[in-house]
Amino acid sequence: MPQTPVHRQKIQRRPVHGVLLLDKPLGLSSNQALQKAKWLLRADKAGHTGTLDPLATGVLPLCFGAATKFSQLQLDADKTYEAVLLLGAKTSTADAEGDVIETRPVPPITPELLENLTRRFTGPLSQVPPMYSALKKDGKALYEYARKGQEVEREARRITIYKLEMAPAHDPRAPTAIKIIVTCSKGTYIRTLGEDIGEAIGCGAHLGALRRLETGGYTDGQCVSLPSLEAMSEAERETCLLPVQSLVAAYPSVTLGADDAGRFLSGLRRRGSSGQWGPDAALVQVFGTDPAAFLGSAHVTADELIPGRLLSPIEIQDMLAVRPSDSPVFSSTAASAALA
Repeated sequence: MPQTPVHRQKIQRRPVHGVLLLDKPLGLSSNQALQKAKWLLRADKAGHTGTLDPLATGVLPLCFGAATKFSQLQLDADKTYEAVLLLGAKTSTADAEGDVIETRPVPPITPELLENLTRRFTGPLSQVPPMYSALKKDGKALYEYARKGQEVEREARRITIYKLEMAPAHDPRAPTAIKIIVTCSKGTYIRTLGEDIGEAIGCGAHLGALRRLETGGYTDGQCVSLPSLEAMSEAERETCLLPVQSLVAAYPSVTLGADDAGRFLSGLRRRGSSGQWGPDAALVQVFGTDPAAFLGSAHVTADELIPGRLLSPIEIQDMLAVRPSDSPVFSSTAASAALA
């Protein structure tokens, strides 16, 4: 007897604006985690702010709607990671997912050795990106070459390790392991750092575990897990969203009256009196009044407020529609003026 086909109900997407701090689970790619969260929120537009390997867990800021306009700031932000290095073996991918390609004996890991390694690997460094990475060479990601057994030349890049802590660790996968906590600049590959530390010790090493603890001011203590998100109602999931302006919260702020706010949202520069917008700044967060609401970013040069990334009037109206009347939103009057 033929089976009746199952018709899945199509999800009705909707505008969602804000930042979700996801504790990315082990085994999922950043994009897989993003798509799951996007589906749970029924969001029509979303993006993540920098790839975490499937092996890695921890802070993955997901930007929805208007927040995607400011995601580059997170891509450029400093980050902090915790990792476990398994000593005595190198792998094809520099982490536990690869095949072991070399083993060597491990010397005694003394406090003096760790202290010397900490000094050696703190500060400005030159790092060659790993073959198993998403960097492009002649239009193809490096991992595409690596999967075919090909190795291509990569230029070393300058990175900075701002802080490095090292201590002995216990891991059943290796006789000797080290835990490291690294605060670093953008573009730092912790797998490569682990390999370089292993070479400095003389025994080789690969990454056994990796967790992102902090990125651009967001910490893992603020994160929500996918299982927790799945167990929530849609309304509860929305309460997990941080406001769009949290992406620029570290920068100075400027507040505009209703008339200036409408013109600013139209992309017009605003000339101020001496020091009205504060000192010259490469980036400021801009708010409107009646009551306060985030409008976007700008930079200040010679008493001119010059628009950068702006929320659209439609985005403002979307957010007005879902926020309580007593929340800090931009007034419908100014939004309408900007639409005109």
